[in-house]
Amino acid sequence: MAIKDRMSGNEAVAYAIKQINPDVMPAFPITPSTEIPQMVSNYIANGEIETEFIPVESEHSAMSATIGAEAAGARSLTATSSAGLALMWEELLLAASNRMPCVLALVNRTLSGPININCDHSDGMGARDTGWIQIYAENNQEAYDNFLQAYPIAEDPRVHLPVMICQDGFITSHAVENIELMEDAPVKEFVGEYCPEEYLLNPGKPVAVGPYSVSNYAMEARKNQADALLAAKKVILEVAEKYEKISGRKYGFFEEYRTEDADYIMLIIGSAAGTAKQAVDDLRDQGKKVGVLKLRVFRPFPADEIVEALKNCKAVAIMDRTESYNGNGGPLGSEVCAGLYRRKADVASVNYIYGLAGRDFTVNHVYDIFAELEDMVENGKEVEQFKYIGLRD
Repeated sequence: MAIKDRMSGNEAVAYAIKQINPDVMPAFPITPSTEIPQMVSNYIANGEIETEFIPVESEHSAMSATIGAEAAGARSLTATSSAGLALMWEELLLAASNRMPCVLALVNRTLSGPININCDHSDGMGARDTGWIQIYAENNQEAYDNFLQAYPIAEDPRVHLPVMICQDGFITSHAVENIELMEDAPVKEFVGEYCPEEYLLNPGKPVAVGPYSVSNYAMEARKNQADALLAAKKVILEVAEKYEKISGRKYGFFEEYRTEDADYIMLIIGSAAGTAKQAVDDLRDQGKKVGVLKLRVFRPFPADEIVEALKNCKAVAIMDRTESYNGNGGPLGSEVCAGLYRRKADVASVNYIYGLAGRDFTVNHVYDIFAELEDMVENGKEVEQFKYIGLRD
């Protein structure tokens, strides 16, 4: 039975952690994710969960301790944002290459500089090639639901990779929304117990974790890791299907919002999808055939599925909430365009940069973007690629 409540995104993730009752949580505070370990430590202090909380001296140590605990056979997690994720960089790669199914709650915040504490996706996108599965949330409900699905994905023997559950800093992490929680019993049954086959503290079967890999073995290890990431696509959908049966909420690689007959589609990640959906509803009332494709799973990247969802539209606006500093667009723009090209999909695309360091993104911006796509297709107007939305003159 659903429990109706009002929670911030950070509260929702902390409550999911409480229901899972993991073994170990090392953490170091950083805005805007600080509340998550703070709330979990309160649950521990009140005797509501049995998790071992480890205060550490930095985010690098937080991820190091998470990996160590996971290697010892404990279900482990941590939380961070922005520069905290950057400080974990070395350890992120080790967690994935050592095939540790730990979980990270990432509250997205812009990376310096200039120094800023507001939301964009430069932290998560900066870590896109570290080998982690990345799942993004539009709202507080999705942050809660995604976190509950993280361990069943990570710990599946076909995967055994770490999972990063992402939500937008302050926009969802601190804003309070209505939310439906599940009771503890079905959550515990859904997540299950972690019973690793290999772990350091198994005296009957000694193993090495993170040994030096000579050239004869390292490349094969990388290929196995890449294969596991591809296998995660099937597992993500299987876990989502099981979750729908107990929650009534359906998830996939992305959400298609009014795209079935859309001539123009906006592809977007995170909380700004809500703004795009509102604008689509307004434009539909005016007879415009527009829609939104909200990407949920960024790693593994569902290129084939995205192309299939876009193949019948005339043009797509690809929205990046980070600057990739490559002179050729944002991370999402690069990957979607590559997918369209390789599959010979005849869909025009424009890559836009928006919302950096918390810059507002409004329904008027969405109206203008759809109008620009239509002008490009119908009238042949030349449209600027990698245009910054809402930039001051």
